[in-house]
Amino acid sequence: MIGQQYTTPQTIVVAGATGHLGRLIIHELLARHAHVKALVRRDTPLAKTAPLEKAGAVVIPVDYQNTMMLTEALRNAQCVVSALSGLRDVIVEAQSDLLKAALNAGVPRFIPSDYCIDYTKLPNGSNRNLDLRRAFASVIDNTPIHTTSILNGMFTDLLKDQAPLILPKLNRVIYWGEADQPMDFTTMANTAAFTAAAALDSQAPRFLRIAGEVATIRDLQRAAGQAYGKEFRLWRIGGLGFLATMIRVMRTIAPARNEVFPPWQGMQYLHDMLSGLPKLEPLDNARYTEIKWTKVREVLAD
Repeated sequence: MIGQQYTTPQTIVVAGATGHLGRLIIHELLARHAHVKALVRRDTPLAKTAPLEKAGAVVIPVDYQNTMMLTEALRNAQCVVSALSGLRDVIVEAQSDLLKAALNAGVPRFIPSDYCIDYTKLPNGSNRNLDLRRAFASVIDNTPIHTTSILNGMFTDLLKDQAPLILPKLNRVIYWGEADQPMDFTTMANTAAFTAAAALDSQAPRFLRIAGEVATIRDLQRAAGQAYGKEFRLWRIGGLGFLATMIRVMRTIAPARNEVFPPWQGMQYLHDMLSGLPKLEPLDNARYTEIKWTKVREVLAD
Protein backbone atom coordinates (compact mmCIF):
# COMPACT_ATOMS: atom_id res chain seq x y z
CA MET A 1 0.00 0.00 0.00
CA ILE A 2 1.21 3.49 -0.87
CA GLY A 3 1.60 5.97 1.98
CA GLN A 4 2.83 6.08 5.53
CA GLN A 5 2.73 2.80 7.45
CA TYR A 6 1.55 2.98 11.07
CA THR A 7 2.82 0.63 13.79
CA THR A 8 -0.39 1.11 15.81
CA PRO A 9 -3.94 0.96 14.42
CA GLN A 10 -5.23 4.23 13.03
CA THR A 11 -8.50 5.68 14.28
CA ILE A 12 -10.87 6.45 11.42
CA VAL A 13 -14.25 8.14 11.88
CA VAL A 14 -17.03 7.23 9.46
CA ALA A 15 -20.05 9.52 9.12
CA GLY A 16 -23.15 8.08 7.46
CA ALA A 17 -22.25 4.77 9.07
CA THR A 18 -25.64 3.08 8.69
CA GLY A 19 -25.99 3.69 4.95
CA HIS A 20 -25.06 0.92 2.52
CA LEU A 21 -21.76 2.50 1.47
CA GLY A 22 -20.94 3.55 5.03
CA ARG A 23 -21.38 0.00 6.31
CA LEU A 24 -19.17 -1.38 3.54
CA ILE A 25 -16.43 1.18 4.29
CA ILE A 26 -16.52 0.30 7.99
CA HIS A 27 -16.13 -3.43 7.30
CA GLU A 28 -13.22 -2.72 4.94
CA LEU A 29 -11.53 -0.53 7.57
CA LEU A 30 -11.99 -3.19 10.25
CA ALA A 31 -10.53 -5.80 7.90
CA ARG A 32 -7.47 -3.54 7.66
CA HIS A 33 -7.22 -3.45 11.48
CA ALA A 34 -8.29 0.16 11.89
CA HIS A 35 -10.03 1.44 15.02
CA VAL A 36 -13.37 2.68 13.70
CA LYS A 37 -15.72 5.23 15.21
CA ALA A 38 -19.12 5.05 13.53
CA LEU A 39 -21.12 8.28 13.77
CA VAL A 40 -24.91 7.88 13.78
CA ARG A 41 -27.71 10.32 14.43
CA ARG A 42 -29.10 10.16 17.96
CA ASP A 43 -32.47 8.75 16.85
CA THR A 44 -30.93 5.85 14.89
CA PRO A 45 -32.65 2.56 15.85
CA LEU A 46 -30.71 -0.22 17.55
CA ALA A 47 -31.42 -2.55 14.64
CA LYS A 48 -29.10 -0.41 12.49
CA THR A 49 -26.34 0.20 15.05
CA ALA A 50 -26.08 -3.26 16.64
CA PRO A 51 -24.49 -4.91 13.54
CA LEU A 52 -21.81 -2.20 13.47
CA GLU A 53 -20.96 -2.79 17.13
CA LYS A 54 -20.94 -6.55 16.60
CA ALA A 55 -18.49 -6.09 13.72
CA GLY A 56 -16.14 -4.16 16.00
CA ALA A 57 -16.90 -0.48 15.42
CA VAL A 58 -17.49 2.00 18.24
CA VAL A 59 -20.91 3.54 17.59
CA ILE A 60 -21.24 7.19 18.65
CA PRO A 61 -24.63 8.95 18.47
CA VAL A 62 -24.16 12.64 17.59
CA ASP A 63 -26.01 15.84 16.80
CA TYR A 64 -24.27 17.45 13.83
CA GLN A 65 -25.27 20.92 15.03
CA ASN A 66 -23.68 20.34 18.44
CA THR A 67 -20.09 21.33 17.71
CA MET A 68 -18.74 20.36 21.14
CA MET A 69 -20.30 16.88 20.98
CA LEU A 70 -19.10 16.34 17.42
CA THR A 71 -15.59 17.61 18.18
CA GLU A 72 -15.28 15.23 21.12
CA ALA A 73 -16.36 12.31 18.93
CA LEU A 74 -13.53 13.10 16.48
CA ARG A 75 -10.73 13.33 19.06
CA ASN A 76 -7.55 11.39 18.21
CA ALA A 77 -8.76 10.40 14.74
CA GLN A 78 -6.36 10.31 11.78
CA CYS A 79 -9.08 10.69 9.15
CA VAL A 80 -12.79 11.45 8.84
CA VAL A 81 -14.61 9.57 6.08
CA SER A 82 -18.00 10.93 5.09
CA ALA A 83 -20.54 8.61 3.50
CA LEU A 84 -23.42 10.99 4.18
CA SER A 85 -26.20 11.13 1.61
CA GLY A 86 -28.73 13.90 1.12
CA LEU A 87 -29.36 17.33 -0.31
CA ARG A 88 -27.90 20.73 0.66
CA ASP A 89 -28.76 20.32 4.36
CA VAL A 90 -26.54 17.21 4.41
CA ILE A 91 -23.90 17.51 1.67
CA VAL A 92 -23.10 21.17 2.35
CA GLU A 93 -24.42 22.00 5.81
CA ALA A 94 -23.95 18.78 7.82
CA GLN A 95 -20.59 18.10 6.16
CA SER A 96 -19.54 21.66 6.99
CA ASP A 97 -20.47 20.96 10.63
CA LEU A 98 -18.41 17.77 10.45
CA LEU A 99 -15.50 19.67 8.89
CA LYS A 100 -15.59 22.34 11.61
CA ALA A 101 -15.47 19.66 14.30
CA ALA A 102 -12.62 17.89 12.51
CA LEU A 103 -10.62 21.12 12.44
CA ASN A 104 -11.38 21.75 16.13
CA ALA A 105 -10.29 18.22 17.02
CA GLY A 106 -7.09 18.47 15.01
CA VAL A 107 -7.98 15.67 12.58
CA PRO A 108 -5.41 15.85 9.75
CA ARG A 109 -7.42 14.29 6.91
CA PHE A 110 -10.96 14.29 5.48
CA ILE A 111 -12.65 12.26 2.73
CA PRO A 112 -15.90 13.96 1.67
CA SER A 113 -18.97 12.16 0.36
CA ASP A 114 -18.30 12.51 -3.35
CA TYR A 115 -18.17 8.99 -4.92
CA CYS A 116 -19.24 10.12 -8.37
CA ILE A 117 -18.14 11.17 -11.84
CA ASP A 118 -15.67 14.06 -12.19
CA TYR A 119 -17.81 17.02 -11.13
CA THR A 120 -14.85 19.37 -11.58
CA LYS A 121 -15.30 19.06 -15.36
CA LEU A 122 -19.02 19.85 -15.42
CA PRO A 123 -20.66 23.28 -15.68
CA ASN A 124 -22.82 24.58 -12.84
CA GLY A 125 -26.45 23.61 -13.26
CA SER A 126 -25.84 20.41 -15.23
CA ASN A 127 -26.42 18.16 -12.23
CA ARG A 128 -28.05 19.26 -8.97
CA ASN A 129 -26.41 16.65 -6.72
CA LEU A 130 -22.96 17.27 -8.18
CA ASP A 131 -23.43 21.03 -7.79
CA LEU A 132 -23.78 20.36 -4.04
CA ARG A 133 -20.52 18.40 -4.00
CA ARG A 134 -18.80 21.25 -5.84
CA ALA A 135 -20.20 23.70 -3.27
CA PHE A 136 -18.77 21.69 -0.37
CA ALA A 137 -15.45 21.35 -2.20
CA SER A 138 -15.19 25.14 -2.29
CA VAL A 139 -15.69 25.15 1.49
CA ILE A 140 -13.19 22.43 2.39
CA ASP A 141 -10.55 23.65 -0.06
CA ASN A 142 -10.38 26.90 1.91
CA THR A 143 -9.26 25.06 5.05
CA PRO A 144 -5.88 23.51 5.90
CA ILE A 145 -7.23 19.95 6.27
CA HIS A 146 -5.77 17.39 3.87
CA THR A 147 -8.68 16.38 1.61
CA THR A 148 -9.06 13.37 -0.67
CA SER A 149 -12.10 12.86 -2.91
CA ILE A 150 -12.84 9.42 -4.33
CA LEU A 151 -14.32 9.60 -7.84
CA ASN A 152 -15.69 6.27 -9.08
CA GLY A 153 -18.06 7.06 -11.95
CA MET A 154 -21.41 5.26 -11.58
CA PHE A 155 -21.98 2.48 -9.08
CA THR A 156 -22.11 -0.63 -11.27
CA ASP A 157 -24.74 -2.07 -8.91
CA LEU A 158 -27.26 0.46 -10.26
CA LEU A 159 -27.25 -1.25 -13.67
CA LYS A 160 -29.30 -4.02 -12.05
CA ASP A 161 -32.24 -1.76 -11.28
CA GLN A 162 -32.06 2.02 -10.83
CA ALA A 163 -30.12 2.96 -13.99
CA PRO A 164 -32.48 2.03 -16.85
CA LEU A 165 -29.90 1.21 -19.51
CA ILE A 166 -30.06 -2.60 -19.58
CA LEU A 167 -33.57 -4.02 -20.02
CA PRO A 168 -33.42 -7.84 -19.69
CA LYS A 169 -37.16 -8.35 -20.28
CA LEU A 170 -36.93 -6.53 -23.61
CA ASN A 171 -33.45 -7.82 -24.53
CA ARG A 172 -32.42 -4.23 -25.16
CA VAL A 173 -29.73 -1.78 -24.06
CA ILE A 174 -31.10 1.74 -24.42
CA TYR A 175 -29.04 4.90 -24.77
CA TRP A 176 -28.85 8.46 -25.98
CA GLY A 177 -26.01 10.01 -27.95
CA GLU A 178 -23.14 7.78 -29.10
CA ALA A 179 -22.78 4.05 -28.39
CA ASP A 180 -18.97 4.25 -28.31
CA GLN A 181 -18.57 6.82 -25.52
CA PRO A 182 -16.40 5.33 -22.72
CA MET A 183 -17.92 5.54 -19.22
CA ASP A 184 -16.70 4.61 -15.74
CA PHE A 185 -18.39 1.97 -13.56
CA THR A 186 -17.31 0.79 -10.09
CA THR A 187 -19.16 -1.42 -7.62
CA MET A 188 -20.02 -0.10 -4.18
CA ALA A 189 -17.88 -2.88 -2.66
CA ASN A 190 -14.82 -1.87 -4.72
CA THR A 191 -15.43 1.81 -3.93
CA ALA A 192 -15.62 1.02 -0.21
CA ALA A 193 -12.42 -1.02 -0.30
CA PHE A 194 -10.56 1.73 -2.15
CA THR A 195 -11.93 4.40 0.21
CA ALA A 196 -10.79 2.40 3.25
CA ALA A 197 -7.30 2.05 1.78
CA ALA A 198 -7.21 5.78 1.02
CA ALA A 199 -8.35 6.62 4.56
CA LEU A 200 -5.28 4.79 5.89
CA ASP A 201 -2.95 6.39 3.32
CA SER A 202 -1.44 9.62 4.64
CA GLN A 203 -0.07 10.42 1.16
CA ALA A 204 -3.40 10.20 -0.69
CA PRO A 205 -3.76 13.16 -3.10
CA ARG A 206 -6.67 15.59 -3.48
CA PHE A 207 -8.44 13.39 -6.04
CA LEU A 208 -8.31 9.65 -6.63
CA ARG A 209 -10.09 8.31 -9.72
CA ILE A 210 -11.13 4.68 -10.10
CA ALA A 211 -13.19 2.51 -12.43
CA GLY A 212 -13.88 -1.18 -11.94
CA GLU A 213 -14.52 -1.18 -15.67
CA VAL A 214 -14.47 1.44 -18.41
CA ALA A 215 -17.31 0.48 -20.72
CA THR A 216 -19.19 1.87 -23.71
CA ILE A 217 -22.84 1.15 -24.49
CA ARG A 218 -21.63 -1.56 -26.86
CA ASP A 219 -19.58 -3.06 -24.02
CA LEU A 220 -22.71 -3.07 -21.83
CA GLN A 221 -24.51 -4.87 -24.66
CA ARG A 222 -21.83 -7.59 -24.71
CA ALA A 223 -21.75 -7.85 -20.90
CA ALA A 224 -25.53 -8.23 -20.73
CA GLY A 225 -25.45 -10.95 -23.40
CA GLN A 226 -22.78 -12.88 -21.47
CA ALA A 227 -24.52 -12.45 -18.11
CA TYR A 228 -28.04 -13.39 -19.24
CA GLY A 229 -27.12 -15.89 -21.94
CA LYS A 230 -29.13 -14.24 -24.68
CA GLU A 231 -28.68 -11.63 -27.39
CA PHE A 232 -29.25 -7.95 -26.54
CA ARG A 233 -29.87 -5.31 -29.17
CA LEU A 234 -29.13 -1.59 -28.96
CA TRP A 235 -32.00 0.89 -28.86
CA ARG A 236 -31.01 4.51 -29.44
CA ILE A 237 -33.74 6.75 -28.00
CA GLY A 238 -32.26 9.94 -29.43
CA GLY A 239 -29.43 12.43 -29.09
CA LEU A 240 -28.22 14.10 -25.91
CA GLY A 241 -30.30 17.17 -26.78
CA PHE A 242 -33.43 15.01 -26.71
CA LEU A 243 -32.38 13.58 -23.33
CA ALA A 244 -31.88 17.13 -22.01
CA THR A 245 -35.41 17.98 -23.14
CA MET A 246 -36.74 14.86 -21.38
CA ILE A 247 -34.98 15.98 -18.19
CA ARG A 248 -36.56 19.43 -18.34
CA VAL A 249 -40.02 17.95 -18.90
CA MET A 250 -39.62 15.41 -16.10
CA ARG A 251 -38.32 18.08 -13.72
CA THR A 252 -41.37 20.22 -14.52
CA ILE A 253 -44.08 17.59 -14.14
CA ALA A 254 -42.46 15.67 -11.24
CA PRO A 255 -40.01 18.02 -9.52
CA ALA A 256 -39.69 16.00 -6.27
CA ARG A 257 -37.37 18.71 -4.96
CA ASN A 258 -36.95 17.08 -1.55
CA GLU A 259 -35.96 13.67 -2.92
CA VAL A 260 -32.26 12.87 -3.20
CA PHE A 261 -32.63 10.72 -6.31
CA PRO A 262 -35.79 11.67 -8.25
CA PRO A 263 -35.98 10.21 -11.79
CA TRP A 264 -34.74 13.42 -13.45
CA GLN A 265 -31.62 13.38 -11.25
CA GLY A 266 -30.67 9.93 -12.54
CA MET A 267 -31.31 11.19 -16.06
CA GLN A 268 -28.95 14.12 -15.43
CA TYR A 269 -26.28 11.66 -14.32
CA LEU A 270 -26.72 9.55 -17.46
CA HIS A 271 -26.60 12.68 -19.64
CA ASP A 272 -23.32 13.70 -18.02
CA MET A 273 -21.76 10.26 -18.46
CA LEU A 274 -22.90 9.90 -22.05
CA SER A 275 -21.51 13.35 -22.87
CA GLY A 276 -17.99 12.20 -21.99
CA LEU A 277 -17.25 15.43 -20.10
CA PRO A 278 -16.77 13.88 -16.63
CA LYS A 279 -14.70 10.88 -17.85
CA LEU A 280 -12.19 9.94 -15.14
CA GLU A 281 -8.59 10.37 -16.25
CA PRO A 282 -6.06 9.22 -15.27
CA LEU A 283 -7.25 6.21 -13.27
CA ASP A 284 -5.63 5.33 -9.94
CA ASN A 285 -6.74 1.68 -9.86
CA ALA A 286 -3.20 0.42 -9.32
CA ARG A 287 -2.58 2.51 -6.18
CA TYR A 288 -3.81 -0.21 -3.81
CA THR A 289 -2.87 -3.54 -5.34
CA GLU A 290 -4.98 -5.72 -3.03
CA ILE A 291 -8.26 -4.69 -4.68
CA LYS A 292 -9.75 -7.09 -7.26
CA TRP A 293 -11.95 -5.06 -9.59
CA THR A 294 -15.43 -6.40 -10.37
CA LYS A 295 -16.61 -6.21 -13.98
CA VAL A 296 -20.07 -5.25 -15.24
CA ARG A 297 -20.73 -8.80 -16.45
CA GLU A 298 -20.10 -10.18 -12.95
CA VAL A 299 -22.56 -7.73 -11.39
CA LEU A 300 -25.28 -8.52 -13.92
CA ALA A 301 -24.77 -12.27 -13.53
CA ASP A 302 -24.93 -12.18 -9.72
